[in-house]
Amino acid sequence: MVTGTRSPTRSGAGPTDAALVVAARAGERWAQEALFQRHARLVVGLAQRLLPRSADAEDLVQDAFVYAFRRLDTLKNPQAFASWIASITVRTASKRVRRQRLLARLGLHRSEPIDVDGLVASGAPADVASELLGIYTLLDRLPAEQRIALVLRRVEGMELTEIAEHMGLSLATVKRRLTVAEARLRRALHRE
Repeated sequence: MVTGTRSPTRSGAGPTDAALVVAARAGERWAQEALFQRHARLVVGLAQRLLPRSADAEDLVQDAFVYAFRRLDTLKNPQAFASWIASITVRTASKRVRRQRLLARLGLHRSEPIDVDGLVASGAPADVASELLGIYTLLDRLPAEQRIALVLRRVEGMELTEIAEHMGLSLATVKRRLTVAEARLRRALHRE
C-alpha cells in the first residue's frame, strides 16, 4: 500500500524524495538512480499483482519509470514521488490490460500462464498457491478497470479515495466498478 510520507532511507538519513526529484529535474543521473532504487520495490510489487505474468510485470516496471523520468517536470509535489509513481504504474497497467485484450480478440496475442511464483511467498502451502492461481485466472476475465480497482482494494488494501486518485477516476466510478467486479467474482467463485 502506498502511504503519504515515508522515511527517505531505511536509516532515516539521506536526501528526501523532494531533493532527489529536484536533482533529477536538473539532469543528475545519480538522483534518478536513487529514486529508482528507493521506489523499485513498490513498483515491482504493484506490477506483479496487477499483471501477474512475469514478462508483463517487468515491462510495466520499466515503462513506469521511463515515463516518470521523462515527465518529472509535471510532478507538482516532489515529496509525493511514491504516490505519483504508483499512479503511473496503475494507469500503465490498465492500458496494457486493455491493449492485450484487444490483441487477443483480434487473434494477435496469446495468453501466457500466470506466474504464481511471483505472487505467492515461497513457503506458502500448495493449496494457497492453487487458490490464488484460480482467483487470478478469474480476475483475468474481468474488464481492465474492474480488475485493477479490485486488486488495489483487496490485494493492496488501498482506501477508495486512494484508488480513485491512482486510477484517475471519481470516487463514485471506483465504487461502481468495485461493486460490479466483486459481484462478478462472487458469481464465478460460486460456479466453481
